[in-house]
Amino acid sequence: MTDGLRTVMTRVFVTGLKVQAEIGVYKHEIGRVQPLVVDVELDVPTAGADRLADTLNYETILTAARDIAAQGHIELVETFAERLARACLADPRVTQARVRVEKPLALAPDAVGAGVEITLVRA
Repeated sequence: MTDGLRTVMTRVFVTGLKVQAEIGVYKHEIGRVQPLVVDVELDVPTAGADRLADTLNYETILTAARDIAAQGHIELVETFAERLARACLADPRVTQARVRVEKPLALAPDAVGAGVEITLVRA
């Protein structure tokens, strides 16, 4: 199109992704699967994308999150978030990854959830 506009960045996102993971540092969390709720936003320069091959398929985010959970026990949600952000940045088109991981049972019943949000930017 030649209307003087151009797409500078596309934000690909997945919100509310539910993942079961062995996660936690406390004795009662070891060997136990807990739910995580994950939100991911990825900046991808996809000007003029008309085909799936031209952009990032958000199913890759789901696959990466499940693969990380399947690798075994993780102590911190920070570790899970960073691993997922790095997995997303493995696609060279991704310039920035923001990952928010909520652990709904962390402070139950006193809080709906607790967690972390990290942003990794390609240097």
